[in-house]
Amino acid sequence: MAQPRTVLLAEDDPHGVELTLAALKPYGLDQRVEVVEDGEKALEFMHRRGRYADRAPGNPAVILLDLKMPKVDGLEVLRDVKTHPEMSSTPIVVMTSSTEPSDLEESYRLGTNAFVVKPIGVSEFVKTLASIGSFWSQLNEPPPKET
Repeated sequence: MAQPRTVLLAEDDPHGVELTLAALKPYGLDQRVEVVEDGEKALEFMHRRGRYADRAPGNPAVILLDLKMPKVDGLEVLRDVKTHPEMSSTPIVVMTSSTEPSDLEESYRLGTNAFVVKPIGVSEFVKTLASIGSFWSQLNEPPPKET
């Protein structure tokens, strides 16, 4: 099995971040997560700007993206990443509490790879995140040009 790559977690809820890291820990992925608390920082990470200007080249294995975030919302992050050729193949999993059909439709129109409504129960949330994290960071094969 290949070495797990970085997971970018764009989540403004500290409890959601804590649960996500707990879900990824049994797979050894919690140490491979870069957490950003708003969409602006997610774009800085992806574009290697600001505090992320010196980060190693390459895209994360997956972006776990909340839709309702401060500064820049998740739909704008999705739109931006999917319109840049050097980032467009990066898998993005929208993780949201929104059940609005318009959010679902717009997310897929913009190119999300998956849309997951956050389960309410803690154990379901942990199981869902563990499945998503292990699939995208360990099992999925990225396009050959990415490292």
